Amino acid sequence: MNQRFFKSWMLGLHPERYHGAGKHAPFFEGWYFKIIDAAEQQRYAIIPGISLAEKGIGPHAFVQLFDGDRGEASYSVYPLSDLWAADDAFSLRIGRNHFTRESITLDIPEGPLTAQGELHFSGRVGWPITLASPGIMGWYAWVPFMECYHGVLSLDHAIEGTLVINDMPHDFTGGRGYIEKDWGKAFPSAWVWQQSNHFDEACVSLTASIAMIPWLRQSFRGFIVGLWRGGTLYRFATYTGAITEQLEITANHVHWIVSDRLYRLEMRAHRTQATDLRGPTVKDMEKRVPETLTGMIEVRLTARINGAIIFEGLGRNAGMEAVGALDVLMA
Repeated sequence: MNQRFFKSWMLGLHPERYHGAGKHAPFFEGWYFKIIDAAEQQRYAIIPGISLAEKGIGPHAFVQLFDGDRGEASYSVYPLSDLWAADDAFSLRIGRNHFTRESITLDIPEGPLTAQGELHFSGRVGWPITLASPGIMGWYAWVPFMECYHGVLSLDHAIEGTLVINDMPHDFTGGRGYIEKDWGKAFPSAWVWQQSNHFDEACVSLTASIAMIPWLRQSFRGFIVGLWRGGTLYRFATYTGAITEQLEITANHVHWIVSDRLYRLEMRAHRTQATDLRGPTVKDMEKRVPETLTGMIEVRLTARINGAIIFEGLGRNAGMEAVGALDVLMA
């Protein structure tokens, strides 16, 4: 087997790993760690990554921090020489910061948000990986010309450890976390994303996104939704044959209903004040991505055959984004 083909094939089966080796502009890659403490008073997103875009800052690595309670964000820039990634596992170093699926080590001494400390994760629940469907993107993960690829590394896990942020210690032991990632040329022109793994019932996590996907000089509205509950993952996606029955987006709410031949999932998300984070375009890392970590999502899963309620709950500490020309998503 050709060595380059084998490496590409292995990366396809491991969305968590670094995909940037040998890439040229435009290319970006970013991992997204969401961490919530046990009291649900400290909400942070930690986003390490790389941008090879030639404009703006130019090619660089970065660690982006977002304090979801105070609405503050920082973007620490590192030369590419400060980035190291393993070939055979997800192990990423940017400066003195280290990221894996099992842990985070932070050492960011300067910026609007300084951070030091170490967190460990246990009991991770990953999105299933198979040859035919290597992760959340299904068979689309094998398509070589997609604008943006997506992976979910952990739908839910426990956290242990402390971070000192702006000289204040925050104990995350007993909290819950979530990990995903994106890589490719640029973010879509328009998308909605929402996620929560804080429900009154334990072992429940929701991740849902819908976006305009470029395809052969045209585009289509593609979506992926996963509701994990008690060991069962309910999947609704364009590639599974599911449909969007309804999508309404306002300044305060996102009402979204998806269904397939067996189930119907209704999501009513309550949007809260958002903070602009940085995201990739083909030119730079200057796309404004308004995000909140304090949203709420009402979720109801019912059986199509008789309308019986399988699950009903309210997701707290919801991460939410709604970006771009949203009218095209509702068309």
